[in-house]
Amino acid sequence: MTREDIIKMAHEAGLGGFLAPQWDLTEELKCFAALVAAAEREMVAQWMTRLGYATGHGDTIEDLLKELEWQIRERTVKECIRLCDQVDYVGADECIDAIREHFGVEE
Repeated sequence: MTREDIIKMAHEAGLGGFLAPQWDLTEELKCFAALVAAAEREMVAQWMTRLGYATGHGDTIEDLLKELEWQIRERTVKECIRLCDQVDYVGADECIDAIREHFGVEE
């Protein structure tokens, strides 16, 4: 989050008075913004953990969401392969191979 982002959000929240030149509380606002971001990240991480997803090395919410997206894709692909494998029809193996190739999943 940039300094400009924090200032813009402070103005949007009606905290523009804290940014008056004679009151240089920008560092305090930056600290507050970092605390809010950390709390949000922790909430997302707890949600992921509760639902059985790993948080990996997610230092930001964006990192956590990328990790979650990857894990959901992996689970979905594996479930598709499992279902294809259970169905006894001609071409099931080719279907599984195509899924693996498309999504870059190894056996």
